[in-house]
Amino acid sequence: MSISRRNFLAIAGMSFTSVIAANSLKNYYYRVAQGKSLSTDKFGQLIPDPKGILDLPKGWQYQVISYGGKSMEDGHIVPPAFDGMATFSGNNGEIILVRNHELSTNSSYGVKGLTEDKYDPISQGGTTTLILNKNLTVKQEFASLVGTNRNCAGGITPWNSWISCEEDTSISMIKNQDTANHIIKKHGYNFEVPSQGKMTKATPLLDMGRFRHEAIAVDPNTGYIYQTEDQNDSCFYRFRPHQTQNLQQGGILEALVIEGMPRIDTSKNYPINEPKPVRWIQLENVDPDEDTLRYDAQKKGAAVFKRGEGMCLAKGEIYFTCTSGGNAEKGQIFRYNPVEETISLFAESPGAEILDYPDNLIMSPFGDLIVCEDGLGEQFLIGVTLEGQYYKLARNAYNNSEFAGVCFSPDGKTLFVNIYSPGLTLAIWGDWEIA
Repeated sequence: MSISRRNFLAIAGMSFTSVIAANSLKNYYYRVAQGKSLSTDKFGQLIPDPKGILDLPKGWQYQVISYGGKSMEDGHIVPPAFDGMATFSGNNGEIILVRNHELSTNSSYGVKGLTEDKYDPISQGGTTTLILNKNLTVKQEFASLVGTNRNCAGGITPWNSWISCEEDTSISMIKNQDTANHIIKKHGYNFEVPSQGKMTKATPLLDMGRFRHEAIAVDPNTGYIYQTEDQNDSCFYRFRPHQTQNLQQGGILEALVIEGMPRIDTSKNYPINEPKPVRWIQLENVDPDEDTLRYDAQKKGAAVFKRGEGMCLAKGEIYFTCTSGGNAEKGQIFRYNPVEETISLFAESPGAEILDYPDNLIMSPFGDLIVCEDGLGEQFLIGVTLEGQYYKLARNAYNNSEFAGVCFSPDGKTLFVNIYSPGLTLAIWGDWEIA
């Protein structure tokens, strides 16, 4: 893929950005050692919402744009379990949202569609697509992927599609009505959903591997796709497609090895802000019958991460969360640099009061990470600055369900996020300029 002037400038600035981040993080961990505050009220304290849905800083506003259980344009009900999500530019200033639904075969209600469009006829998961007017009202809402299991997170591609990831490696056996045989459907795959159009036929991307997928991020300069895995002993993967915009043509799947540290468990006593050189090892049997891909990778020296989850591309680098990693077991955020081929621990939660089980995340237009909590008790959207301070951007006042699917509108002015259960999609806006 050719490198545009914009991408060239981004690459050229990465080393400088990395130096700034490194110095900031040293200051952060110095403050930790000195017992100084890790918190800041960057946008002000959260104000209780009289409607009891979302607490925000003073002067900020939100709007619920979609509810689970409501009717959609296609005549079906909006399915529950709102998870990963992304935005795309539509026609005439419209915003397109593609949203995952983390539902399994035993869910009471799922994403509905025609049998010929489903990957597995008994699966309830998939995606829905929303088209919003400029005033953030829903113009259309419809199912766009059906017949998949536990669509957790995913990620956008530079060619304006959404990769929806199955966090499930179950196998279903469906009796063929015409024969005495059974149809076997393995799960644990990624599925591509175009941002434009209606329903897409669910076709698994087999070469991207069969495992408990969580999220993906695409490097636009190479077309390589990075993947997380939600297991206590997961790996970090890279997929090199044969054709960048045609993932069905397959490719090569690899796992990350930290040089000089084969099979290291990164969840305990891992050094902060010490970039380590990495290499990648190719995996052969990427579609195993059992959930064993990570074991094959670790036999070849792949590093172990504790519950790899949300991931985003920011300033040429890949950030991803490990939900229960760290000495406090409350979460870590790693940063991978694809140009320098290094990985480092960007942040580690010292306790639930600071950051409680980080999950989905996004880099804001003003340079802070915005992280969804998936912990116990109250749930917050947490901002993490490059200076190493945390702040609370929003609180779920509705219930104790996790936040998920955090993303910004294409113009960077509106933040979208889901309350996972019973399913609410919210739009948030405020004075980002003070950041």
